[in-house]
Amino acid sequence: MTKLSKAEVLHVAQLAKIKLTDGEVEKYAKQLTGVVDFIGELSEVDTNGIEPTSQTTGLENINRPDNVKAEAILTQDQVLSGNDKTFNGYFKVDAILAERSDK
Repeated sequence: MTKLSKAEVLHVAQLAKIKLTDGEVEKYAKQLTGVVDFIGELSEVDTNGIEPTSQTTGLENINRPDNVKAEAILTQDQVLSGNDKTFNGYFKVDAILAERSDK
């Protein structure tokens, strides 16, 4: 059993963009070490002769044909007609990324 270091736990926390207290670092170091050890155990399982599978239920997706009704299609002018905020044939909206929280 290899214990994850404080630096490794803090690196994972940084990737997840979360801040941890010293107590949380110790707590999660134990938990993450358990996860890593379990994955190590799985890699030791003999899977020779086991056929790969992507799902086990035997169910399949049922798709219907995409029938387009020409009379139900709006032109670009019809779509934009109810809005006075347009630019070059597109809806004009306020910026949503003006203020980013990760800076």
